[in-house]
Amino acid sequence: MTKTAPVCSQSKVTRNLWTLCLSLVVQVVAISGPVAGVLAQTSQPQNSQASHASLSAPASSVFDVAAIRVNKSDESGHSHIISSPNDSHFRAINVSLKSLMQWAYAIPDTRISDGPQWIGSTKFDIEAKADTSVDEQMHGLSSEAGRLQKQKMLQALLANRFQLKLHEETRELPMYALILARNGPKFQPSQVNGTTINTRRAEISVSGSDDTVALLADALARTLGRVVVNQTGLHGRYELDLKWTPDLTTSGPTTSTAPPGTDSQLPSIFTAIQEQLGLKLESKKGPVSVLVVDHVEMPSEN
Repeated sequence: MTKTAPVCSQSKVTRNLWTLCLSLVVQVVAISGPVAGVLAQTSQPQNSQASHASLSAPASSVFDVAAIRVNKSDESGHSHIISSPNDSHFRAINVSLKSLMQWAYAIPDTRISDGPQWIGSTKFDIEAKADTSVDEQMHGLSSEAGRLQKQKMLQALLANRFQLKLHEETRELPMYALILARNGPKFQPSQVNGTTINTRRAEISVSGSDDTVALLADALARTLGRVVVNQTGLHGRYELDLKWTPDLTTSGPTTSTAPPGTDSQLPSIFTAIQEQLGLKLESKKGPVSVLVVDHVEMPSEN
């Protein structure tokens, strides 16, 4: 049985693609390797500004039963978070604590700082469920309200079982500004309903959403390991497709030898953004709101 624990209320930061959720019965987030993933959402998208922790508000509901075990069998690197905004069931398969934090606090891993190395390397399986009264209550919530409640429930679980303690601060960090290239954007407005984001090795596709370019910036942040801020002035609904040859380094707009099995005819990600989308990444430094891990413990298995 889990106990109510202090968790974080939400303040606005850029939502990463891990924070979107399905409006269908189940949400599945699949990750292949450290930066690739697939996420599909068929509801009207949420605003690209997401909320994260202030470390004060208690969860209105908690998981009554939660089994947590270290995953020692899956060496494929594939991870899954399965959750519906309209029931209290939460399942994670082969997921790191850092990825769970991303989901719970609606924040990309580039904004999670400190903590021991294992929070990003050790993978867990979690099966959590609340009382049937919570299911009944969540059935009547909108997808957005249900998602926020489920996030708070996971925050409480992490605080209780991992003894996770955090604080929020602003740090001056390297980042990229996503701006218009010289000849302007090379994509047109779209009327596609819902939101679909696909991120694979050296490929990002984003369609729908009322702020598609901001979602692209979130996906680029995961790939490049830095915060990417949308400064294009574009906030509409578009279809964006980007393919590149993976660089051995992502420290700047340089081209390096492509890994075996990739299409070496494609440019680097920095060149591809200009040639394929008419946008540009500009390196800069700026204030970034981050979550700092003050204390965390390995959970006891049950």
